[in-house]
This record gives sequence, structure tokens and C-alpha cells, in this order.
Amino acid sequence: MKMFITIHNKPVPVYSDEKNKKKFNLLKSALEAKVTKGRATLKKCLDSIISIEIVGCEAILHSLNERDSLALSLY
Repeated sequence: MKMFITIHNKPVPVYSDEKNKKKFNLLKSALEAKVTKGRATLKKCLDSIISIEIVGCEAILHSLNERDSLALSLY
């Protein structure tokens, strides 16, 4: 399933294998918190993010530079 989330006024596709609104809402709240209070590494990843993949209870943030990609726990 493919949905979109807006980060830095840019639509980013979010891929998930199941239709789970709860995980999507957890992802939105986690990203909002990390944008304001996150560390430099996470902010660097969010600046160049191209897609997000939800796998189980984690969100994989894919960025343009493969080294900047991160895994973010949703719980």
C-alpha cells in the first residue's frame, strides 16, 4: 500500500505491506517530534528523504545518500 506524508513541504511516499492507520499515525507523530527535537543525523536524513518503508514496528527512512538512511522505531 502506498500513502503520502508531507515533510518539509515535500510529499514523501510511505510504503507498507498492510493497511494500518495506527502505524501511519505513529509515524507522523514520531517524525513531527524528530523534526523539532531530533539529532543532526536524523535531520540530515529528513532533508534528503525520498521514501519511507514501514516494516513491522519500524520505519525505514530512505534518503538520496544511502549512508544517510535510517531505521526509526514506531513504538
